[in-house]
Amino acid sequence: MPLNRQSTRPPAVIVMSDLAALARQHLLITDIAERRLASLVIVGPSTDLAKLTGFIGDGAHPLSRIAAVRQLPDAAIDTVLSSVQDWIVNFDVRGVICSGEVFVDPAGVLSEALGLPGPGTWAARVCRDKVMQRVVLRDYGPSWRSFAPHERDAVTSDTYPCVVKPAGRMFSSGVVRVENDAELHAALSAYGPDETILVEELVTGPEFSVEALVDRGELVWSGVTAKITNEDSSPYFTEIGHTSPAKLPLPQSDALITANAAVLKALRFSSGITHVEFRLRDGQPVLMEVAARLPGDAITMLWYLATGRLIEPAMVDLALGVRTEYPAPTRRAVQRFAHHRPGRLADVHYAGQTVSWITEDGYWPTVTPSDIHGPARCVSVMVGLPRGAELGTLNESNGRSASVVVDLPWEADPDSAVLAFLDQVELVIDGATDDNRG
Repeated sequence: MPLNRQSTRPPAVIVMSDLAALARQHLLITDIAERRLASLVIVGPSTDLAKLTGFIGDGAHPLSRIAAVRQLPDAAIDTVLSSVQDWIVNFDVRGVICSGEVFVDPAGVLSEALGLPGPGTWAARVCRDKVMQRVVLRDYGPSWRSFAPHERDAVTSDTYPCVVKPAGRMFSSGVVRVENDAELHAALSAYGPDETILVEELVTGPEFSVEALVDRGELVWSGVTAKITNEDSSPYFTEIGHTSPAKLPLPQSDALITANAAVLKALRFSSGITHVEFRLRDGQPVLMEVAARLPGDAITMLWYLATGRLIEPAMVDLALGVRTEYPAPTRRAVQRFAHHRPGRLADVHYAGQTVSWITEDGYWPTVTPSDIHGPARCVSVMVGLPRGAELGTLNESNGRSASVVVDLPWEADPDSAVLAFLDQVELVIDGATDDNRG
């Protein structure tokens, strides 16, 4: 929809998110405001509305440029559509953006209902449902079987080890490797009686995500991010590191980008940003999961450091139907999470670097890319939990503590280079300094 269309109503973009994603992507709100568009924000029940409202009322806070916010009890399509009817009437809504996983489905429906660019209702629906992904994209993923709640007593696996996961959760919650029938049935006790269960073959090999910008079915840009999880030291699959772009031989990188393009074509994905996760098994991509939203953690920050250009304006362009582009990377950037032991998180230190407590501040630090030939440097140290949080077993993403973001020259080895910076992170747990290497 062109930006110069005539309307007497104030122009606006509807953003569906939560406080955590808004804090991470505050530059999205800034870009919308700088285009003289109002940001109308929908959040779900997990958001502390009083805290968000306080940030909006603070003129110095990046989220103060939000024009209106509305909290909903759930992310059901009818709940969302019912709650935005006055905005549709009172504003000239020119774009719909989803920056939080739970709103993928209603954001896709609303954009299509308003005749605006978006992923499409079918693509959005599949991306939000792990069982639908396995059925629709069965040619790209592992062998699997799902069990609806009424089939709980019949849950089984034809091969071990395998991976068990609840179909409706996020943040790696409930995803566990099991070795035999006894462990499989023990794992089931952690799931609610109404949860559908997926049992999948264990796909070994390095993990990657492919981020992509898509404009009306055309791939504008693709980039490959390497991932590290804690699967080598635990039965879980919590992500503890990202490198953008991945340092890969060109044939493997091309294979991932080609597989991602095929997946998006199979989904009939129209417009927006996507985040698709793969494993490389014997050099061949195996689909793990598809998301019709921006990537989590610091991946958008990593791509900014790697390319020198923010990705948020491209997201707004796609939502508005404006042709966009994104450059090739000239550097690499890494996020790596610190190891922690169980206990109460009292503080985090890093000599010579400000530590950002992002849940307390309500925004992620603003960073600046290096010159193409600049040396390696620590760009940011962030803590994703509040002071006083209890640290425990790292079985899902919400349990991670501190991370470093490091900006590197193109030829540097990401895995070894980041350790020098990670070693400088000191977690004070129950009054003692933790060893955070690993």
